[in-house]
Amino acid sequence: QVQLLESGGGLVQTGGSLRLSCAASGRTFSDYDMGWFRQAPGKKREFVARISRSGGSTLYADSVKGRFTISRDNAKNTVYLQMNSLKPEDTAVYYCAADYGVVVTTSPSMYNYWGQGTQVTVSS
Repeated sequence: QVQLLESGGGLVQTGGSLRLSCAASGRTFSDYDMGWFRQAPGKKREFVARISRSGGSTLYADSVKGRFTISRDNAKNTVYLQMNSLKPEDTAVYYCAADYGVVVTTSPSMYNYWGQGTQVTVSS
């Protein structure tokens, strides 16, 4: 198992950038696909981005494609989400999640472990 802790959230203006980090503890970080999800008030938790165990494969939600970049550094047990050209619609609590399963998934229910989230607020 792994424990996850997000950081890097904050308040930015429309068009600004923010970099989120997710630090993992445990022995098996490199065995997990990692994902970023977000949840705004009154909305369901939604998929944002996913990265494979080695970092060689990524997947993005259409809403963030071209603006967000997910990456990982297995030597540091850390996954990142670089967010550029931020919009007010990006305002949400962002969660880091780990998936030990063998099937690629964007469903929150299929991820094994979750961080507690970090708030991202984009002002209009």
